[in-house]
Amino acid sequence: MFYPLSASIGLRYARASKGSSFIAFINLFSVAGIALGLMSLITVLAVMNGFEGELKLRNLGITPHLLVETTQGHSPQNKEFTDIPGVLASAPHLESEGLIQSAQGLKGVMFQGIEPSQMQSSSVIGQNMLVGQLTDLVKGEYGIVIGRALSIKLQLRVGDKARLIASENSYFGPFGRIYSQRIFTVKGIFDMASALDDKVILMNISDATRLLRDKNQALVKTRLFLYDAFDYQNVENKIQEWGYSSISWRVQQGALFDAVKMEKNMMSLMLLLIIAVAAFNIVSALVMVVSEKKSDIAILLTQGMTRKNVMSIFLFNGAYNGIKGTFIGLVLGVLLVHQINNLLVLFKIPVFLGPNGQGLPVDLQWPQVAVLVAVSLILCFAASLYPAYKALNVSPAKALKYE
Repeated sequence: MFYPLSASIGLRYARASKGSSFIAFINLFSVAGIALGLMSLITVLAVMNGFEGELKLRNLGITPHLLVETTQGHSPQNKEFTDIPGVLASAPHLESEGLIQSAQGLKGVMFQGIEPSQMQSSSVIGQNMLVGQLTDLVKGEYGIVIGRALSIKLQLRVGDKARLIASENSYFGPFGRIYSQRIFTVKGIFDMASALDDKVILMNISDATRLLRDKNQALVKTRLFLYDAFDYQNVENKIQEWGYSSISWRVQQGALFDAVKMEKNMMSLMLLLIIAVAAFNIVSALVMVVSEKKSDIAILLTQGMTRKNVMSIFLFNGAYNGIKGTFIGLVLGVLLVHQINNLLVLFKIPVFLGPNGQGLPVDLQWPQVAVLVAVSLILCFAASLYPAYKALNVSPAKALKYE
């Protein structure tokens, strides 16, 4: 195969092993370092993306993506919020805090008044029902749907009754403050495998307004279901342009996702340093190649090769090692991501972070992988600049003085 002269010489230097075993050894380890660093970075980011996706699906499947409040006497139902790009559906929503009491104990909860049919079709809770359906929350029957974790703590099953005590709209009576309360029947149990399973209960919005004595429905807001909960900002800006105020999921869950994002960024930085260290091995290997090949460089210069072409020889040498290490790391990283759960089972490593023990959640994002590959190649190319510059400054007279 035909190569340009500079590429041909650079490739021969990169593959050389006879007579320069130490340089070949350093080249090998620089390639291995780049490959291992990129493989680790791809694998860790894929696992953290999967973990973030699980949190997004499960925690934000329960927490409202956006709650629209009224301002200036407007009613939220007067606007078609589903016309906004990114909004999947909208429904009336009421949210308040209170206590649930069973024969086995008492637990503080947040209850949500929902429109059952809309919630069944738009929320992932409807897809994670263990018993019953959200549409079983019929108006006037005072039914509730609770999480599996809460049902275990309070030993509640479908058909059991529990007392709900609301914290809002209490009033003073002859014996002190009186809280609104009512007996509800468990109609269904969901399992989202999230931290909110024992903290949130669902009921028909009409029953919720009666529990809170909210005859004018002053506490009712509009809940917006988004295609992507992380793309809430554009929707929120559009709502504000219309004259409404809103509350996003970040009020309740923002700190958690910020912590996950910071951890992912720090892990990426630490693993990038591994690639940077491997790239510096390219510097040391190429500097030694330049020192060893000074006489060859001098001969090439005296034969008419330009200094620019001499520089490109060593740039190609470093780039070759970088491309080889990056390609190996890319292949190994993608293979490891797709087989990581099988390897955990094979080596009997008890890591089961997915729902129902399904293993590590992984999400390989190719745009992210492309950025990692580009960064790796840029680091390797940058590491080749200094040795190539040293080769550029070789003086033929000095190099051949004692030859």
